[in-house]
Amino acid sequence: MPEYRILTETISGSVPAKQRPQFARLVDRLEPGDILVVTKLDRLGRDAIDVSSTVAELAKIPVRVHCLAFPGLDLTSASGTLTMNVINAVAQFERDLLRERTQIGLAAARAKGKRIGRPRALSTKAEEDARAALAAGESISKIAKRLAVSRATITRLRDDQLAAQSTD
Repeated sequence: MPEYRILTETISGSVPAKQRPQFARLVDRLEPGDILVVTKLDRLGRDAIDVSSTVAELAKIPVRVHCLAFPGLDLTSASGTLTMNVINAVAQFERDLLRERTQIGLAAARAKGKRIGRPRALSTKAEEDARAALAAGESISKIAKRLAVSRATITRLRDDQLAAQSTD
């Protein structure tokens, strides 16, 4: 029975393949004639150029690349390369469209005065109370505990206050 080597990685596919430690480790272990099996094409990478160059480099070893989403198709073959390039191009196009739509939506929301990001931890009144307590010398820990927020929230408030004072 052949020995199977399985490596898993949790780093985003948006990081180029050569920069992912487990993938680099895997490539170092590959030998001529091996078959690299990936569950989906985007597991190799999200960028069409990176995926294509990775498959081309593996083909030089020579290592065949199979994707479970395309049974029986060797991505290092001529037809596999064509299929992979078309699918990668469409996937990248969809990601770029999504990114554009997201940016347009965020800009429209900002233009309407909507605050983007996490909700504020402190109300305006609680923020004023915290600033007054800081000015009175109360400790960050006590203020945070009393207002039921993290110390980092009060520290950020203090740092913002100090920065505003230094620009005055």
